[in-house]
Amino acid sequence: MPHTGLVVGFDLDMTLFDTRPAIAATLAAAAAELRVGFDVDLFLKELGPPLDMLVGRQLPAERVDAFVAKYREIYHLHGLPVTVLLPGARESLASVAAAGGTSIVITGKNDRDAGLHVDAERLEVTHVIGFAWAEGKTAALRKHGARVYVGDHPADVAAARAADALAVAVTTGSHGPDSFGDADVVLSSLSEFPEWLASRTW
Repeated sequence: MPHTGLVVGFDLDMTLFDTRPAIAATLAAAAAELRVGFDVDLFLKELGPPLDMLVGRQLPAERVDAFVAKYREIYHLHGLPVTVLLPGARESLASVAAAGGTSIVITGKNDRDAGLHVDAERLEVTHVIGFAWAEGKTAALRKHGARVYVGDHPADVAAARAADALAVAVTTGSHGPDSFGDADVVLSSLSEFPEWLASRTW
């Protein structure tokens, strides 16, 4: 049965896409160009929060802005070609459309790079909202009237709950099922999302 007006939000990094190779390649290139030491593996383990926040955990405050600017300048060159769409991502978006709904992407990644990923895979997404984290994701969910938000980080679950949306967690990122006690449902990947959506009676 179609659910007219249904809006489902999806996180991007490690929810729709495996961007770890992209992020690793771009971080390494930025560090090399700027001649700074950077622990790429540590960064990948902490994925979720905004870029400047994670960079700030490794570099002095006065070097963060330049590093972030360089990263964003070269991401499309180093990152886009090595990014992989996660299993079930395309099918999940199609299931929302089949239910009469629309999908939006709400991510901490900047708008341009997030949009490039979506466009490269020709995903069925009506809006891409970047630079959103924590309260920013909640605000975007409310603005677009999203009834569901899907993400791989505990902060995604918190954002969904604060927006009175159903919180769907996927364990394709660095957080396991035990990290998502507040989620409405925990899925091992987006491959399970279409069946879950079809089971909803709303």
